[in-house]
Amino acid sequence: MEWRKSWLSAGLGAMDKLDLPPGIAADVPTVELSGNRQLYMAQHRGVLSYSTELVEINGGSLVVRVRGSNLQLLAMTDTELRLGGQITNVELVG
Repeated sequence: MEWRKSWLSAGLGAMDKLDLPPGIAADVPTVELSGNRQLYMAQHRGVLSYSTELVEINGGSLVVRVRGSNLQLLAMTDTELRLGGQITNVELVG
């Protein structure tokens, strides 16, 4: 698994140097907010913890921590998810 992290890190470094948008790379999570009411994430690797006030999502090389109130999982597939509720904070934990 260590080789995967270094491979991903090298790929992200190359994207930075080439000034490419992150959406074109495989296995790079994408997070989109719609105001403070919905969060969409593509390329997630599962939900680590879930409550109405805190949701932690595995993004591979980072964890996306969403805080708020009345949070709920609106939809989820193997690679995509959508959260709804009153979102007050989104934190990326490396």
